[in-house]
Amino acid sequence: MTSPQSDYAELVRFLVTPFLEEPDKLSIHCETYANGKIWVRLAFSDADKGHVFGRNGRTIQAMRSLVEAAGKLADESVHLEVFGSQNTQGSRSGGRRGGGRRSGSGPKKPVPKPVRRNEQSSEG
Repeated sequence: MTSPQSDYAELVRFLVTPFLEEPDKLSIHCETYANGKIWVRLAFSDADKGHVFGRNGRTIQAMRSLVEAAGKLADESVHLEVFGSQNTQGSRSGGRRGGGRRSGSGPKKPVPKPVRRNEQSSEG
């Protein structure tokens, strides 16, 4: 019989693996705390961050929602967290997407000024 922790780990592995170019770098760790909460932490290569997080974090948020829903079905409180990264260069990552946000994909186009039109004609 498998433990609930290993079931959540396998669920996360199933959800995350298709987004990874380096699936061998995936690391999943589960912890159960005294208050009953289960934390599933995963780490993967820095090169895969964009795929796993998705645009504006939508992909990872969808995975979190699925893991939390699976926990609710079992009357458990389960949370998914990205815990650092497994990279080959040895640099450290805090697990959250860093850097500045890009608001667009290029330079902004100038916005034309509105043209005022006289409502009254000056002809008389």
